[in-house]
Amino acid sequence: MNFNLTAAPTTFDILHLGLAILAVLFFVLFLNQKLGEKLGENRVEQRSSGNGMTDKNTLSAVSTPAPEAPELVQPAVETLKPAQLKEATPDAALQLLTLLQQEARFIDFTQEDLAAYSDADIGAAARVVHEGSKKALATYFTLAAVRNEAEESRITLPTGFNASEVRLTGNVVGEAPFTGSLIHKGWKVTDIRLPKLAEGHDTSILAPAEVEL
Repeated sequence: MNFNLTAAPTTFDILHLGLAILAVLFFVLFLNQKLGEKLGENRVEQRSSGNGMTDKNTLSAVSTPAPEAPELVQPAVETLKPAQLKEATPDAALQLLTLLQQEARFIDFTQEDLAAYSDADIGAAARVVHEGSKKALATYFTLAAVRNEAEESRITLPTGFNASEVRLTGNVVGEAPFTGSLIHKGWKVTDIRLPKLAEGHDTSILAPAEVEL
């Protein structure tokens, strides 16, 4: 390839100066991306071996990497992540069963074979279980209705309603808002006051065996 040196500009104006600076900048950025600090270390070693010693200012200038090229900021793309399932610890559930057993003989009642008993006997036992369960819930939990409207009344659920608080039944077609009859108010817990467990307590023992001496 032959170069025509006579076509080169004879004057060094501002335009040529800007082009030269731009070319040098792109060259430095290219070297920084490809070689990085390794190139700087090689230059330091070469200068040290050629001169026998390296000036501190020269070493600092060579080892300092050139400014990195600006990164293009990609627009954020919202992705739908799958719901993360959290494993529930059984201690609180076992503790609640223990309290229901203590106050209402709940486990005794559910594990009993009721076929040999009359409806009157079952009703009397159910009353004991009901009163004891109500006492246990009132002692350790504060309950409130999810919806304050009267049951069987017509209500409208707006767009964006909390699907964990309201379950739609019947002919569910289309999108919110929905209008329907309130069949059940629902329940939610607003406060929990479960007793603290001693370290090493075995929550799987819902009711200890009883031995009379």
